[in-house]
Amino acid sequence: MIDAIPTGDATQFVEWFRRAAPYINAHRGRTFVVEIGGESVDDPQLPGIVHDLALMRSLGVDLVVVHGAQPWIEQGVRARGLASRCVDGVRITDIATLETAREAIGAAHVQIEALLSMGIANSPMAGARVRVASGNFVTARPIGIRDGVDYEHTGEVRRIDAEAIRQRLADGAIVLVSPLGYSPTGEIFSLRAEEVATAIATGIGAGKLVFLLGGPGIVDDRGTLIRELTPDEATALAADLSQETDAGDMIGGRLRQSIRACRGGVNRVHIIDQGIEGALLLELFSRDGVGTMINADAYDSIRRATIDDIGGILELIRPLEESGALVRRSREKLETEIAHFSVVDRDSAVVACAAMYPYPGDRLAELACLAVDDAYRGSQYGERLLTLAEREAREAGAQQLFVLTTQAAHWFRERGFVEADHSMLPDERQALYNFQRRSRVLVRAL
Repeated sequence: MIDAIPTGDATQFVEWFRRAAPYINAHRGRTFVVEIGGESVDDPQLPGIVHDLALMRSLGVDLVVVHGAQPWIEQGVRARGLASRCVDGVRITDIATLETAREAIGAAHVQIEALLSMGIANSPMAGARVRVASGNFVTARPIGIRDGVDYEHTGEVRRIDAEAIRQRLADGAIVLVSPLGYSPTGEIFSLRAEEVATAIATGIGAGKLVFLLGGPGIVDDRGTLIRELTPDEATALAADLSQETDAGDMIGGRLRQSIRACRGGVNRVHIIDQGIEGALLLELFSRDGVGTMINADAYDSIRRATIDDIGGILELIRPLEESGALVRRSREKLETEIAHFSVVDRDSAVVACAAMYPYPGDRLAELACLAVDDAYRGSQYGERLLTLAEREAREAGAQQLFVLTTQAAHWFRERGFVEADHSMLPDERQALYNFQRRSRVLVRAL
């Protein structure tokens, strides 16, 4: 039973709830990745954070939670009398430190899972029945030897099992991920939680990535909270932050990961001081929030190409034409076919493009001239353009999407395309097939 609310407080509660309603509707069915840093795991506020995560799940938000355990690892290292070695802010993990990290990370994982499993009457978790799913979602590789320094069992993310994560989310579970990764040979590597969270957010196409800081958020020189940044502004700020202090490294590291996430297709990244009571709810379900949002929308957009984009497209595809990856297109040809093109516009510069040509009579469509600027490889611009082409092809009545390629067959195979004979092409496309190029034909059902 809910305790009685004083009249004045009741009015405020109703007003807040009504103002939150648009955000509740907007977030339902979307996927958010939340990183609980190691400093947050070691904080008395942790039960409130976990309870708010459970509340968000009950409101229809799909959640992946990545946790750290750095303070506990530090304590374990000191307790065992081990040497703590860091180079450029990255810990060197020998076998003894790895064992300590495994124990600390396991303890943090169990604590969060236990909090998500609470169901005591008259508590925020009463009747929640939250399911938690974990697994070996992260494939890692060693950092290796850099500038003569062997980082041993310190690793970096190699690959995310996005499909497995999506399946657990579809089952209604909160996915809980630890900062450990496994190699195909069975080795274990210690990872940075913020890097794991970023890799998952970009890998599964999350709508938001949230970093919870165990300390003050991002403020300007006057101590005023910075509420919104573009990725370019975040880049400049990260460069200015001192890496000599824990706070500078904590915020700077999250800012750098925020930039990666935005460039990888995550529209919004939030950096929040978790010491504020209800920080998650206030940030995500109110207009002004209590943290800093890095907004990718002002940074890039996918739109229909216009005649003014021809110069940018020609500059973008020229290296690929010279390497033989793309067929040469003249300016005149582009002018006549520009209506088929879509581009990724980043600060008024074309950084990626693709064309879709429908063949309605054959229930087919062609994806052509897919190109991404070298500086933005791994940004998911290619995936986003592919998704757009698929949607437009379906709207045009196509049942299959095909592509001709000489050098990118593996990329398309990884995205569900299968090889086919050129005889499946529409007659008019077969007539243009260049046997000297020996392009492979790949097709995917829509």
